[in-house]
Amino acid sequence: MAEGDNKSANMLAQETAQLEEQLQGWGEVILAGDQVVRWEKPWFPAALMASTTLVFMLIYYLDPSVLTGLSCAVMLLCLADYLVPTLAPRVFGSNKWTTEQQQRFHEICGNLVKTQRRIVGWWKRLGALKEEKPKMYFASVISSLLAVAWIGQQVHNLFLTYLIVSFLLLLPGLNQHGVISKYASMAKREINKLLKQKEKKNE
Repeated sequence: MAEGDNKSANMLAQETAQLEEQLQGWGEVILAGDQVVRWEKPWFPAALMASTTLVFMLIYYLDPSVLTGLSCAVMLLCLADYLVPTLAPRVFGSNKWTTEQQQRFHEICGNLVKTQRRIVGWWKRLGALKEEKPKMYFASVISSLLAVAWIGQQVHNLFLTYLIVSFLLLLPGLNQHGVISKYASMAKREINKLLKQKEKKNE
C-alpha cells in the first residue's frame, strides 16, 4: 500500500514538473489570472464579471456563425500562444520572480494535474459502470442527456454558456473565501433537520 502511494506521489510530482516546464512561458500570466479568480482584491469579482459580460455581449451583437466563431477562437489561441511567452516577461518583469511566486505556480500546476486525474478517473469509472452494470449506465446516461437537452431547449444557448463560464470563473474565489463551504454546511444542516423530522413522524 505504501509503495503504491509513493509511486502515485512520484508520478504526480513528475507530471507536475512536466506541466511547469510546458507552461513556463505563461507563468506571469497564470499568476496574475490566479490573483483575479481568487479575489485577492475586493474589486476583482466585479471586474471579472464585467469583462465576461462584455465579451458575451460582443458575441451576441456580432452573432457570428459557428464556423466563424470557432475560427476566431482558434486564431486568438494561436496568437496568445505565440505572443504571451514573448511579451509576458517584458510586461511583468521576469527578474521579479520570487520564491513565493514559484511556489504558487507549482501549486497551480499541481492542482491542474490533480483535476486532470479526477476527470480521467471519472471517465474510467463510467467505463467500468458500462461493463459491470450496462442497464444502470444506459439509464443514467440517457436521463442525464435528456435533462441537459431539456435545459438547453428552455434557455438560450449563449445565455446558458454565459452562466456556466461565469460560474466557473467565480468558483475559485467562492471556494477561497469559504462561500461554498458555508452554504454547503447550511444545506447539510437543513437536510439533516428534514431527515430527523421524517424519522420522528415515522415513530
